[in-house]
Amino acid sequence: MGRRFFSNGARGALGVVIGVLFGCAVARAQPADEFYKGKRITITVGTAAGGDYDIWAREIGRFMARYLPGNPVFVTQNMPGSGFIVATNYLYNIAPRDGTAIGMVSRNIPHSGAQELPGVRFDAGKFHWLGTPEGGNRVCFARSDSGVEKAEDLFTRELIVAGTGSGSGISATPALLKNLLGMKLKIVEGYRSVDDGALAMERGEVQGICETWTAFNQRRPAWIPSGGARALLGLEKSPVEGTTIPTVYDFLKTDEQRDVVAFYASSIELGRPMLAPPGVPPARVAQLRAAFDMALKDPEFIQHAKELGLRLSPRSGVEVEAMVKAILATPRDLVKKMESLTASR
Repeated sequence: MGRRFFSNGARGALGVVIGVLFGCAVARAQPADEFYKGKRITITVGTAAGGDYDIWAREIGRFMARYLPGNPVFVTQNMPGSGFIVATNYLYNIAPRDGTAIGMVSRNIPHSGAQELPGVRFDAGKFHWLGTPEGGNRVCFARSDSGVEKAEDLFTRELIVAGTGSGSGISATPALLKNLLGMKLKIVEGYRSVDDGALAMERGEVQGICETWTAFNQRRPAWIPSGGARALLGLEKSPVEGTTIPTVYDFLKTDEQRDVVAFYASSIELGRPMLAPPGVPPARVAQLRAAFDMALKDPEFIQHAKELGLRLSPRSGVEVEAMVKAILATPRDLVKKMESLTASR
């Protein structure tokens, strides 16, 4: 009396559950120096293959493998969509939380979370940030045949620029300039990646693009020197090093405008951030961060990055985490203001 018996199907299901729980417990209990032996680490990149984020991720992963105990194999998967939001949602909600899944996401992801953009299913403050290989400057560029020769022309002449969707810098930047200052920028959305947008500019489908100075010149190093394109203005208070490109601060008139632009520009310092999902054991986070730091100090990596035209200005995971926390602590009214001004409309 009172005894309960499980059917064969129930016993099988129970066995699977116990097996999964036991496997997770073993993985967490496994010594840190042994866990990665024979493992594969997947880097999820939130853009299509071939762009600057993709290049950074593949190169960093190749060198991180040298500095993790057990020498795991790194593979890269591309998951473009909604300005990196698709990939970030995957890393937060679906990807394994044992240290075998990491990602490279847009510098705008913390802002996307703070702005509560449509489709966001993550809390940027709960990720384990591993570091970033670079900072940078956002700049708006125009084809030389666009009729726009300097930033001031944007107040009187329309410039058609490429966009990759809500949450992406190449859409948000022209939207901010349009809505905050009245610059005549028309955004054509629908491009899958920054590289696709730049190719559209080269083909003449659009007249310009707003992206990082480094990425633009890496992709088309002769375009500006040859006169095929012009750099109009930068979005940061400090001008692009070694150039005379004006900054948007030359056109700001109120403290509120300066506060909005400063908050928006804060993301550029995040560069190309790498992260691990929430819940990864602390010992493995420490290993991943250490491997990231050592990879970027590897003389061979430094030389290879130089050959690829990648500019190194790395920050550690601890530094990036502090920057993300500062972004997320921004007063809500300022976040809402920027949210309105960076929306394409």
